[in-house]
Amino acid sequence: MLNPKKSLGQNFLIDKNICRKIINLTDVYKKEVIEIGPGTGQITDEIIKKNPKKLLLIEKDDKLFILLKKKYRKYEYVKIDNNDALNYDYSSFNNAIIFSNLPYNMSVKLIIHLLKMKKKFSELILMVQKEVAEKMNYRNRKKNNRLSFFIEVVSNYSIKFEISNNVFFPKPKIKSCVIKIKPKNYQKINILRLELFSKEIFKYKRKKISNILNFKNLNKKYEYLINKRAEDLNTADLLILFNEF
Repeated sequence: MLNPKKSLGQNFLIDKNICRKIINLTDVYKKEVIEIGPGTGQITDEIIKKNPKKLLLIEKDDKLFILLKKKYRKYEYVKIDNNDALNYDYSSFNNAIIFSNLPYNMSVKLIIHLLKMKKKFSELILMVQKEVAEKMNYRNRKKNNRLSFFIEVVSNYSIKFEISNNVFFPKPKIKSCVIKIKPKNYQKINILRLELFSKEIFKYKRKKISNILNFKNLNKKYEYLINKRAEDLNTADLLILFNEF
């Protein structure tokens, strides 16, 4: 086995039972599937057993790319691209299913990047740091944050199960969870503007909104909202301010 690279945040999943449990969270039969950062192909092997219509593997690591090219050379429907998932052109896909054991140092950035592409993906099944998974979990939060707000507006989100550190090589110090994200049909929302708004309004979460953003033409009936902190508003209230942003 190739040694994981710390510079790429690599921790290889080595437990086949966990791989099967992840793949069984959805149906990939005759569907378009993308796996980001497949590593040595542990999850890939389980995807192939389910007979997808098309399988794209995006692997940034040069040595792993060569390994995967050799391993799956007999499968005509498997395409392997030596690329960064943030730079890949997904325009040829429609309603694809994404799997990934995301490097902890890029998970949030990539999730937001993928969710900004309307209609390209039907669901994302991802392994992320437990702390990040809980931060995105709008279903179980007393206070909002930039991630939970953004995720709730554009998707249906759920934490499926926690993963033991022992199923990775090398064994990470932080805990992981498998999550499922299903993008909503958010055609009426300018997703780029929503991302900007979420960044701005949660930039100083301890300050009143009136001290962070200037809503010049805000309807008087909503003025009470800007005298609160963003984290204390629910998503419906935040969307009112977003529409005035």
